[in-house]
Amino acid sequence: MMESTTREHGERHPHGGVGTEVVDDHILVITVDRVEKKNAFTPKITAELEDALTRLDDDPDLFVGVLTFAGDHTTAGLEMPLFFTDEARAAASERTRAQTAEPVDPFGLGRRLTKPRITAVQGITFTIGIEIALAGDIVIAASDLRMCQLEPKRGLAPLGGATVRYVQRAGWGDAMYHLLRADEFGADEAHRIGLVQEVVEPGVQRDRAIELAREMLQCSPSALRHTIANARLALDDGEPAAIAAIPA
Repeated sequence: MMESTTREHGERHPHGGVGTEVVDDHILVITVDRVEKKNAFTPKITAELEDALTRLDDDPDLFVGVLTFAGDHTTAGLEMPLFFTDEARAAASERTRAQTAEPVDPFGLGRRLTKPRITAVQGITFTIGIEIALAGDIVIAASDLRMCQLEPKRGLAPLGGATVRYVQRAGWGDAMYHLLRADEFGADEAHRIGLVQEVVEPGVQRDRAIELAREMLQCSPSALRHTIANARLALDDGEPAAIAAIPA
């Protein structure tokens, strides 16, 4: 059963929310839902996504995560003004004071999720939508995907992880080809350069992501975590460090 925070007192919350559902006892399906605004992120959505990913990481009965987005689009990006109000700053400070441990960072720039995460994307997938997807492990895209890291056209550098993830996934040339032009490209190009792993018909991406998660349930959860950890070690610290960490 979907647990949703999109609604408040029976009405849809204007700042959206993040729903969670446990599938097959061990898969946590996380859904960002603010369809009225093309799932534009708010402080509420960001905090609830942190909470959902932290729950996935901390709960020993959850083995794999699937991140999805309601409606026809992944996200149009951040609704920036909402992040700079006095109310938002106060809420963020209170949240930090109340936390007993660092939450999982959806962008993977702080605490990283240690379990597999598959992300299903569709339609408009701009800025943070790409960065959050690439902070996971596998991306399934609908064929109507529209990706754009458009921050440079707004006078900003893409500092939510794009400069790291694009290079890791696509290599320097293809990464710079898109980052330095801030152009829009589709599912076929995203697949060609390695930003997405499969392209499916629109409406199928969520189900396909869950299918892949079910395949992972056939593996040892501990083995999955150790596989991710060692591969990240190779990326971050180099091949010798990863080899040294392999048990004799």
